[in-house]
Amino acid sequence: MSKLIRIELAKRGVSCTAELLEKQAPRTTAAVWEALASGPQGGDAQHAKYARNEVYTIVPRFGPRIGQENPTVTPIPGDVCYFDFHGGMLDASFKDDQGIDAEAGGIDLAIFYGRNNLLLNGDVGWVPGNVFATIVEGLDAMATACHDVWRSGSVGERLVYSRLDG
Repeated sequence: MSKLIRIELAKRGVSCTAELLEKQAPRTTAAVWEALASGPQGGDAQHAKYARNEVYTIVPRFGPRIGQENPTVTPIPGDVCYFDFHGGMLDASFKDDQGIDAEAGGIDLAIFYGRNNLLLNGDVGWVPGNVFATIVEGLDAMATACHDVWRSGSVGERLVYSRLDG
């Protein structure tokens, strides 16, 4: 039986369902599923500056270092990605704003809601993400809400990931 997660933009009251890709990304899905066992993971929603149609949040580091697994630099609509950013990878003012430990860095959990994404950062180059889930329900409503994060702003919005058991 497939494992499912719920991804929510809390302030906007919009959510979608994603299926974990256990065969393609077994280490990543295991780490995320285990992290969600103790409750939802989430934080301030951010809209991507470089990648285009991406909304993400950075949460405190969890699980083991995974490395690349089912990587992409061209995510498609519905892809859910995991990025492991060490402390030196993130901008100092962003870390201060988000309360991210400067040494530990954090885990970036991102959803992609539209086409033509490219994970290229002008400061560091290519930034591959591990595709660990795919949105199977609610992508259209989530895409509309994500676009609103881009257009209207992310202040006060939270992106929250949780298990869907049963």
